[in-house]
Amino acid sequence: MYCYPRLRDLREDRDLTQETIGKLLGTTQQQYYKYEKGIQEIPAHHLITLADFYQVSVDYLLGREKA
Repeated sequence: MYCYPRLRDLREDRDLTQETIGKLLGTTQQQYYKYEKGIQEIPAHHLITLADFYQVSVDYLLGREKA
């Protein structure tokens, strides 16, 4: 499965809830939880939205580069 620990780290660093990020993405808290835990692969359009929101690269979110 996929694992996206940086999604959780970035969210928690900003004191945001999964519900808040779910709303940003136009999805539910439960669905976002699945993305964050790697239960379900996150769609590319959500990765782009999150990269823009956190002002990081998609590669960073995927763990492919350093900040």
